[in-house]
Amino acid sequence: MEAEARYTWVGAGVLMLLAALVAAVLWLKDVGAKDNFKRYTIHFETQSLDGLDVGGEVKLRGIKVGRVEDYALADEKLNRVRVEVRVDRRAQVRTNTVALVTRNYVTDIAAIELVTREPPGPPLVEVAQGERYPVIGEGHSQFDDISGRVSKIGEMTATALGNANELLSAENRQAVLATIRNLRDLSAGLNQRLGALDRTLAGVGAAAKDVGSAADQLGRAGDRAARVSERIGERLDTTLAETERTLADARRGMNQIATAGAAVQQQAINSARRLEDSAANIDSQLDAAVTELRLSVESATRVLDRLRDPRAALLGPGKAQLGPGEQLP
Repeated sequence: MEAEARYTWVGAGVLMLLAALVAAVLWLKDVGAKDNFKRYTIHFETQSLDGLDVGGEVKLRGIKVGRVEDYALADEKLNRVRVEVRVDRRAQVRTNTVALVTRNYVTDIAAIELVTREPPGPPLVEVAQGERYPVIGEGHSQFDDISGRVSKIGEMTATALGNANELLSAENRQAVLATIRNLRDLSAGLNQRLGALDRTLAGVGAAAKDVGSAADQLGRAGDRAARVSERIGERLDTTLAETERTLADARRGMNQIATAGAAVQQQAINSARRLEDSAANIDSQLDAAVTELRLSVESATRVLDRLRDPRAALLGPGKAQLGPGEQLP
């Protein structure tokens, strides 16, 4: 009897566990009912889905709002994967919401991140033709770009390493060593020339200081010259004013001199006329005086001749002593 009672309690416990399991399944089914979630379709073509499985997380602003329900390869395009997701109704999925694949590079587990750009569009409710659920657009993942760039960098690095291996052959190594030796010699010569250049620059610096001092002196001289020029300008202005007054006085003096000159010229003309008249009279008088003087001289000559010859004085002149037109009695 005790064994049967014990089995009865065990059977009752099992039935109670089964009932609890059925209740839990029903509760979970109720939690995941269609009224609490919305289903969407995402077509991935450019992003890699490594690490994304059924049951993967769907996040919105870092918060888990759903999960991946199913996926299938598209028949019309080989690179397209159709993924069905279930999202909580409280999560606002807009027409401009896009889906990005994010990946934890430590665990390699992928998730879908829903991103809505500003300004947000209207809620996504329209179902496209040929689709069962509204379609969320595929976004452009920066991580894929980075991974693609990293892959390109890796390829470029491999190519560069191959070229470096070709470059570091025996002949090229010798040429490189020779080039390094030449560079070492060149650097030594450059060091010597740099010393001379430093000395030259020091001399140039001293000359620049001298030039600066000379420029300062020239500036001060220019200032003094400017002040002297201002003073000379003022004096020139005064001198020009005085010169203008002097020229005005000179013009008046010249006019007076011109008037006086005209009067003097007229007086000179009159005096010349009087002198001409006087000269004419003097000529006439001189002619008469000269004639009388000549007659007087002739008479005196004859008297002297007679005085030389007493006979002629007493008896009269001889034939040889007769003047022109004279005759003996």
